[in-house]
Amino acid sequence: MNNKFTMKKVAIITGGASGIGLAIARKLVQEDIIAILVGRDTRKLEKARAELGDLSDAFSCDLTRLEEIPALVQAVIDKYGRIDILVNNAGMHLKKSMLEVTDDEYQKVILTNQTTVFSLTKCVASFMQEQESGAILNISSMASIYGLPLVIAYTASKSAIEGMTRAMAAELSPSGIRVNCIAPGFIRTEMSSGALDKDPERKKKVLSRTPMGRLGKPEEVAEAAYFLVSDASSFITGVVLPVDGGNSIGF
Repeated sequence: MNNKFTMKKVAIITGGASGIGLAIARKLVQEDIIAILVGRDTRKLEKARAELGDLSDAFSCDLTRLEEIPALVQAVIDKYGRIDILVNNAGMHLKKSMLEVTDDEYQKVILTNQTTVFSLTKCVASFMQEQESGAILNISSMASIYGLPLVIAYTASKSAIEGMTRAMAAELSPSGIRVNCIAPGFIRTEMSSGALDKDPERKKKVLSRTPMGRLGKPEEVAEAAYFLVSDASSFITGVVLPVDGGNSIGF
């Protein structure tokens, strides 16, 4: 275990090498929290780690290989001695007509976006129970609120995340472990910006029903994420917070 870090809070961020995950990791580092990035792309992980500096670390792991999750969590414990924060951000998208989605494709999205969250959280929470403290943050999506076409598997997985958040909070909060969720709206990431810029009509529709009239920034999601995993929200658990510029209440 690296004694240099034992007194600092330690956070695991899945999918932490890019987009919203990287923005959350960057915010945590700014707040003097060790950010441990977990993902599959070693090159992206190392690039993100180089940007974040000494208060970051990276562990390469394919979370869909569920049998590898306990070893990943144990490796973090062995090195740092604690896990204070878990951000379940990793996921995949699938845009396809419901009638064309195969059973295998559907199951792959559910495994990636939902089952891995259960398995990783279960492993981390067992250590948090020994500490009698911890904060878990799940990342959902506005797709869980709307009936959006062409994203049936993604919608199912993210709706489950919100239900799991409440169930986890009810079960884990008595042990001092808070569980909350953020449902981002349309956020300007490399992936979303490219998709919307290629579809001006869709972009116009998105902005027209967003009262704040713009796309969100990953940093704005990160600020909300930090609030929900920090002591500032010490009496908040089981909530799903939209960070969407009012899109979920826009008309």
